[in-house]
Amino acid sequence: MEGMQKNTIDEPYLKRLSAHLRTINEHRYQVMKNCFACGLYRQGLTHDLSKYSFSEFHESVKYFQGTRSPYAYEKEHFGYAAGWLHHKGRNKHHWEYWYDVINGKWQPLEMPFNYFVEMVCDRVAACRIYQKEKYTKESALNYYLTRNDSLYMHPATNARLKYVLEQIASRGEDAVFQELKQQVKQWKKDGTVPTL
Repeated sequence: MEGMQKNTIDEPYLKRLSAHLRTINEHRYQVMKNCFACGLYRQGLTHDLSKYSFSEFHESVKYFQGTRSPYAYEKEHFGYAAGWLHHKGRNKHHWEYWYDVINGKWQPLEMPFNYFVEMVCDRVAACRIYQKEKYTKESALNYYLTRNDSLYMHPATNARLKYVLEQIASRGEDAVFQELKQQVKQWKKDGTVPTL
């Protein structure tokens, strides 16, 4: 069918492996740049290293498409994604990591500030990687608005995320990352989490 994009899941395994490895490396590079701009040097260097583990890498290659996370395909077809379950349980920059039983009830915990900032860096980078030339400064906010994460995320984390993504959409990454860098510096100095 002319003009239709070929389903990359039908591509040979080695071709998907190469493309997925390139996507991971590009994503990690973008997150690293963003984290460095925000003053999170160690987190920038260590971001998403679990994606190279067999549990995550093999599943992601199997369902690689190039236009979205392989986990999305897996969830649609099987109801869950084994690689994602591994990933979110090992990476503190995902709000899903911050869930626990408190007083006998599963509930979200507020994310520590440094992991929150890494989450912002990650979301911006993921939009850049998957949207390519269609990426705009509004992309991360638009993605957030299409999800129901706000129903399950800790209210303070959710409010902060929405605010920061709105700021990026209106003022751009550079200005917001510069502000976040100052806030991270203050947080490292005395543990102060900035108010909205």
